[in-house]
Amino acid sequence: MAVEIELKARLDDPAPVKQRLFSLGTYCRSYGKSDTYWAAGGNPSSEVRVRREIDTEADGRVWEKTLVTYKIKEIRDGIEINDEREFTVSETGPDEAGGDVFEGLLNRLGLRPFIRKEKQGWAWTVGTPPVLAELSMVKDLGWFLELEILAEEKDERIIAESRKRLLSLLETLDIPPEWVESRPYTEMLKNGKA
Repeated sequence: MAVEIELKARLDDPAPVKQRLFSLGTYCRSYGKSDTYWAAGGNPSSEVRVRREIDTEADGRVWEKTLVTYKIKEIRDGIEINDEREFTVSETGPDEAGGDVFEGLLNRLGLRPFIRKEKQGWAWTVGTPPVLAELSMVKDLGWFLELEILAEEKDERIIAESRKRLLSLLETLDIPPEWVESRPYTEMLKNGKA
């Protein structure tokens, strides 16, 4: 079980943050992520995300993958604590992608796509243990910085320490705490409020 402890902050100008991340962290990759969220009858507790992702690693290697994710999401003071389950869907052959087959199964089980999200950006790791920092342009919403720590278990002490680290890194990057956005992207896209 992986527990994500993360925050996201809205940005007006990504350039200074990108420059600071290059000096503070280790550049990992650029990415394009196309997410489709599926649910039964619009029930968020049945939500499944199918992500088609193309990554270009720092060394130039390109990876394409389809990831399936479901989460139990909790938000505390702008910080998300997610019990996340994720797996990769493999390709089934030269003419048919595994993601398409999996989405066909979701449809057959009565789930329907209810929101789509597109984002492009860059990723770095900062510090030890690493904080994943992603600088993303989210279509229809604008620029965001996402900071994430993965923990092996949902331990209150680890959550508190991680929250402190994330807020400290936000300060180091000269991002005011009031720029933290606690609403999930899906909620912002559903309501049409950026």
